[in-house]
Amino acid sequence: MIVLPTEAFKEYIEHPQIKRLYLTDVGLFPKAENHYRERKAGVEEYIFMYCLEGSGIIELDGEIFRLEENEAFCIPKFRGHKYYTVEDNPWSILWVHFKGADAEYYPLEACQVIKFLSKNAANRMLNLFDLLFRSLEGNYTLGNFIYISQVLALILAETYYREKNYNQQEQNIHVTNVVRYMYQHIYENLTLEQLTEVFELSKSYLNLIFKKYTNHTPMDFYLNLKMKEACKMLRSSNMYIYEIGLILGYKDQYYFSRIFKKIIGVSPKEYKYSEFESMEI
Repeated sequence: MIVLPTEAFKEYIEHPQIKRLYLTDVGLFPKAENHYRERKAGVEEYIFMYCLEGSGIIELDGEIFRLEENEAFCIPKFRGHKYYTVEDNPWSILWVHFKGADAEYYPLEACQVIKFLSKNAANRMLNLFDLLFRSLEGNYTLGNFIYISQVLALILAETYYREKNYNQQEQNIHVTNVVRYMYQHIYENLTLEQLTEVFELSKSYLNLIFKKYTNHTPMDFYLNLKMKEACKMLRSSNMYIYEIGLILGYKDQYYFSRIFKKIIGVSPKEYKYSEFESMEI
């Protein structure tokens, strides 16, 4: 573990090439048995963790993330958290605490586990951390600080952008599978908790990818699907409004009508006897 005495190098940190992204602590914990850390108020730096082997748990805002071999995770600053190794398979982790103006350009608040798929990607991460350690073993010069800042940027770019094409493909698959599941259960009342449990995804990640690809939260998207189905039933059947509401999982006809009007713009009765077209999702 290396802790940089940043107070002694304030003039370096104000340098335009350093203040954009700089580390405060970095380390390697190999086979970290009984490793446990809890910070109820978080810390003022981002905490980036890369798991070399084994497994560990990260708890953040009530959500639990499992970090395994060739996976990375970033804990946002000022967020209460705890993390610990799995007893029967202790993790080996590389980690770094960092700050900087450029941190906002990476999806560090998404709180998602990033999986490195290829051996080459894992090797690149090892090499980049090795560069950090080698640089920090040298002299604390301005040039060295600039170099360290650039290596840190490469670590984040390797994590969040080099694997971007796969991440997009993976995200598309997740969204597609969840939407299919919503269609299959359109006559029920799914909850966000059910979706995260079925697909083993965190709430924050599911919200993130749905907003990215549909401009809706998962539950808003699900409601839109249900109301679109209601539109079809209103136009293609002679069922009463309360019957359609029951089929779609709404026991209270008036609640169903309020939801319908909020999303479609008119009441179910007005829609049934008008030329109003259903919305596009």
